[in-house]
Amino acid sequence: MATIEKFEDLIAWQKARLLTKEVYKNLNIETFKSLNLQRDHGFCDQIQRASVSIMSNIAEGFERGTRQEFLNYLFIAKGSAGEVRAQLYVALDVGYLNIEKFKYLNSLAVDCSRLIHSFTQKLKGSEFQGLQYKKAPRNKMSDTNKMILEQMPDLEEYYDREKDRIDFNRKLSDDRKKNI
Repeated sequence: MATIEKFEDLIAWQKARLLTKEVYKNLNIETFKSLNLQRDHGFCDQIQRASVSIMSNIAEGFERGTRQEFLNYLFIAKGSAGEVRAQLYVALDVGYLNIEKFKYLNSLAVDCSRLIHSFTQKLKGSEFQGLQYKKAPRNKMSDTNKMILEQMPDLEEYYDREKDRIDFNRKLSDDRKKNI
Protein backbone atom coordinates (compact mmCIF):
# COMPACT_ATOMS: atom_id res chain seq x y z
CA MET A 1 0.00 0.00 0.00
CA ALA A 2 1.34 3.42 -0.95
CA THR A 3 2.15 5.99 1.71
CA ILE A 4 -0.08 9.03 1.67
CA GLU A 5 2.16 12.07 1.76
CA LYS A 6 -0.39 14.89 1.51
CA PHE A 7 -4.03 15.30 2.38
CA GLU A 8 -4.91 15.89 -1.28
CA ASP A 9 -4.12 12.20 -1.88
CA LEU A 10 -6.92 11.08 0.45
CA ILE A 11 -10.00 9.84 -1.42
CA ALA A 12 -12.25 11.14 1.38
CA TRP A 13 -10.81 14.64 0.92
CA GLN A 14 -11.22 14.44 -2.87
CA LYS A 15 -14.87 13.40 -2.48
CA ALA A 16 -15.45 16.22 0.06
CA ARG A 17 -13.95 18.68 -2.41
CA LEU A 18 -16.38 17.51 -5.10
CA LEU A 19 -19.31 17.77 -2.68
CA THR A 20 -18.31 21.33 -1.75
CA LYS A 21 -18.04 22.32 -5.41
CA GLU A 22 -21.48 20.87 -6.13
CA VAL A 23 -23.07 22.52 -3.08
CA TYR A 24 -21.69 25.90 -4.17
CA LYS A 25 -22.90 25.28 -7.71
CA ASN A 26 -26.41 24.12 -6.79
CA LEU A 27 -27.23 25.99 -3.60
CA ASN A 28 -26.28 29.63 -3.91
CA ILE A 29 -28.03 32.98 -4.06
CA GLU A 30 -28.19 32.87 -7.87
CA THR A 31 -30.09 29.57 -7.64
CA PHE A 32 -32.71 31.24 -5.48
CA LYS A 33 -33.01 34.16 -7.90
CA SER A 34 -33.59 31.81 -10.82
CA LEU A 35 -36.30 29.99 -8.84
CA ASN A 36 -37.92 33.34 -7.99
CA LEU A 37 -37.47 32.54 -4.32
CA GLN A 38 -36.68 34.86 -1.48
CA ARG A 39 -32.97 35.01 -0.80
CA ASP A 40 -32.06 32.64 1.99
CA HIS A 41 -28.58 33.82 2.92
CA GLY A 42 -28.58 31.92 6.21
CA PHE A 43 -29.33 28.58 4.62
CA CYS A 44 -26.84 29.07 1.78
CA ASP A 45 -24.16 30.14 4.19
CA GLN A 46 -24.77 27.21 6.57
CA ILE A 47 -24.75 24.41 3.99
CA GLN A 48 -21.73 25.91 2.23
CA ARG A 49 -19.80 26.24 5.50
CA ALA A 50 -20.72 22.67 6.51
CA SER A 51 -19.48 21.29 3.19
CA VAL A 52 -16.24 23.29 3.44
CA SER A 53 -15.86 21.99 7.00
CA ILE A 54 -15.66 18.40 5.76
CA MET A 55 -12.66 18.96 3.53
CA SER A 56 -11.05 21.48 5.90
CA ASN A 57 -11.16 19.16 8.89
CA ILE A 58 -9.72 16.27 6.92
CA ALA A 59 -6.87 18.52 5.81
CA GLU A 60 -6.27 20.05 9.23
CA GLY A 61 -6.29 16.69 10.96
CA PHE A 62 -3.82 15.28 8.47
CA GLU A 63 -1.48 18.22 8.98
CA ARG A 64 -1.65 18.05 12.81
CA GLY A 65 0.90 15.26 12.84
CA THR A 66 -0.53 12.81 15.39
CA ARG A 67 -2.88 9.92 14.87
CA GLN A 68 -5.13 10.94 17.76
CA GLU A 69 -5.60 14.49 16.50
CA PHE A 70 -6.17 13.22 12.97
CA LEU A 71 -8.87 10.87 14.22
CA ASN A 72 -10.51 13.69 16.16
CA TYR A 73 -10.67 15.90 13.08
CA LEU A 74 -11.97 13.02 10.98
CA PHE A 75 -14.86 12.60 13.42
CA ILE A 76 -15.60 16.33 13.13
CA ALA A 77 -15.52 16.04 9.33
CA LYS A 78 -17.93 13.09 9.47
CA GLY A 79 -20.25 15.16 11.65
CA SER A 80 -20.16 17.95 9.08
CA ALA A 81 -21.06 15.45 6.35
CA GLY A 82 -24.12 14.50 8.43
CA GLU A 83 -24.97 18.18 8.79
CA VAL A 84 -24.84 18.64 5.01
CA ARG A 85 -27.13 15.64 4.54
CA ALA A 86 -29.66 17.05 7.01
CA GLN A 87 -29.60 20.41 5.25
CA LEU A 88 -30.10 18.73 1.89
CA TYR A 89 -33.40 17.36 3.23
CA VAL A 90 -34.38 20.91 4.17
CA ALA A 91 -33.46 22.09 0.66
CA LEU A 92 -35.58 19.31 -0.85
CA ASP A 93 -38.53 19.89 1.47
CA VAL A 94 -38.73 23.63 0.86
CA GLY A 95 -38.22 23.36 -2.89
CA TYR A 96 -34.63 24.57 -3.21
CA LEU A 97 -33.66 21.29 -4.90
CA ASN A 98 -35.48 18.88 -7.16
CA ILE A 99 -35.33 15.18 -6.34
CA GLU A 100 -32.58 14.40 -8.89
CA LYS A 101 -30.20 17.06 -7.54
CA PHE A 102 -31.05 16.04 -3.99
CA LYS A 103 -30.20 12.39 -4.73
CA TYR A 104 -26.93 13.36 -6.40
CA LEU A 105 -25.78 15.70 -3.61
CA ASN A 106 -26.98 13.35 -0.89
CA SER A 107 -25.07 10.44 -2.47
CA LEU A 108 -21.88 12.56 -2.43
CA ALA A 109 -22.42 13.38 1.25
CA VAL A 110 -23.12 9.72 2.08
CA ASP A 111 -19.95 8.73 0.20
CA CYS A 112 -17.98 11.26 2.27
CA SER A 113 -19.35 9.80 5.51
CA ARG A 114 -18.65 6.24 4.38
CA LEU A 115 -15.09 7.03 3.26
CA ILE A 116 -14.30 8.94 6.44
CA HIS A 117 -15.71 6.12 8.58
CA SER A 118 -13.73 3.48 6.70
CA PHE A 119 -10.56 5.54 6.96
CA THR A 120 -10.99 6.12 10.71
CA GLN A 121 -11.40 2.37 11.27
CA LYS A 122 -8.20 1.64 9.35
CA LEU A 123 -6.34 4.43 11.13
CA LYS A 124 -7.49 3.21 14.55
CA GLY A 125 -6.10 -0.25 13.80
CA SER A 126 -2.83 0.90 12.31
CA GLU A 127 0.51 1.23 14.03
CA PHE A 128 1.01 4.68 12.51
CA GLN A 129 1.50 7.16 15.35
CA GLY A 130 1.92 10.32 13.32
CA LEU A 131 4.64 12.47 11.89
CA GLN A 132 5.43 14.06 15.25
CA TYR A 133 6.69 10.69 16.42
CA LYS A 134 8.79 9.97 13.36
CA LYS A 135 12.48 10.27 14.16
CA ALA A 136 14.34 12.60 11.89
CA PRO A 137 17.58 11.24 10.48
CA ARG A 138 20.69 12.67 12.10
CA ASN A 139 22.69 14.80 9.75
CA LYS A 140 25.80 15.43 11.82
CA MET A 141 27.94 13.88 14.47
CA SER A 142 27.54 14.98 18.08
CA ASP A 143 30.34 17.01 19.63
CA THR A 144 31.04 14.22 22.13
CA ASN A 145 31.52 11.62 19.40
CA LYS A 146 33.73 14.01 17.41
CA MET A 147 35.94 14.50 20.45
CA ILE A 148 36.17 10.74 21.12
CA LEU A 149 36.99 9.91 17.48
CA GLU A 150 39.60 12.69 17.31
CA GLN A 151 41.30 11.22 20.40
CA MET A 152 40.84 7.58 19.33
CA PRO A 153 40.62 7.31 15.51
CA ASP A 154 40.70 3.48 15.73
CA LEU A 155 37.05 3.65 16.94
CA GLU A 156 35.92 5.04 13.58
CA GLU A 157 34.91 1.57 12.35
CA TYR A 158 32.57 1.22 15.35
CA TYR A 159 30.78 4.51 14.73
CA ASP A 160 27.17 4.26 13.44
CA ARG A 161 26.33 7.44 11.49
CA GLU A 162 22.56 6.82 11.44
CA LYS A 163 22.35 6.48 15.20
CA ASP A 164 25.28 8.81 15.95
CA ARG A 165 26.79 6.41 18.41
CA ILE A 166 29.93 4.40 18.91
CA ASP A 167 29.39 0.70 19.55
CA PHE A 168 31.77 0.12 22.43
CA ASN A 169 30.33 -3.37 23.07
CA ARG A 170 31.38 -4.47 19.60
CA LYS A 171 34.83 -2.94 20.17
CA LEU A 172 35.21 -4.85 23.46
CA SER A 173 34.05 -8.07 21.79
CA ASP A 174 36.58 -7.61 18.98
CA ASP A 175 39.36 -6.90 21.52
CA ARG A 176 38.50 -10.10 23.42
CA LYS A 177 38.65 -12.13 20.22
CA LYS A 178 42.11 -10.73 19.47
CA ASN A 179 43.36 -11.65 22.95
CA ILE A 180 42.18 -15.27 22.74
